Amino acid sequence: MKKLLLIILTLAMLSSCAPVLNNELMSNGIFDMRASVLKEAPDMHRGKLFIMGGIIINTKATEAGSMIEAVYVPVDSMGFLKYSRASGSRFMALYPKDKGLLEPMIYSKNREITLAGEFLEARPGKIEDMSYTYPVFEIKELYLWEERAEHYFIMAPPYPYPPFYPSHRYYYPWYYNPWYYDSWWR
Repeated sequence: MKKLLLIILTLAMLSSCAPVLNNELMSNGIFDMRASVLKEAPDMHRGKLFIMGGIIINTKATEAGSMIEAVYVPVDSMGFLKYSRASGSRFMALYPKDKGLLEPMIYSKNREITLAGEFLEARPGKIEDMSYTYPVFEIKELYLWEERAEHYFIMAPPYPYPPFYPSHRYYYPWYYNPWYYDSWWR
């Protein structure tokens, strides 16, 4: 019984350390994407596999497949996003039509992704009125992170203070009277 518990515990620990993308792609990919280098010498990097993260700006269906425009966020060796070094550069990632469609409602603005993509080209485009050259990648594997919940605090009578605010009405458990608060608020 102890051996079985030890095996289950070991497997749980090992599975929690698994990368988000395929191990083979993670080991063969380049983690440090420098957009300026890709724009200046696209022929030198064409066909190379890059591992990167991003925050989606826009997803649209095109004739070639689904096109994601995202802000680049570097990733660690397991594929987790590293926000401490987020850059202002953007990239485009093409999910080929033969692999399927990325639903724009699911892959929507501000969703986070990690992807393994093969560099295709540097394509001119626009960000509002400014000209911009996008590095374009073909997606080999894609991971969509869970949506972050927005936390809003409503200042209503049952909660006049934020949960972390030290309340002046703190009582020890032996002084606690649940009906006191109910009558106090009314």
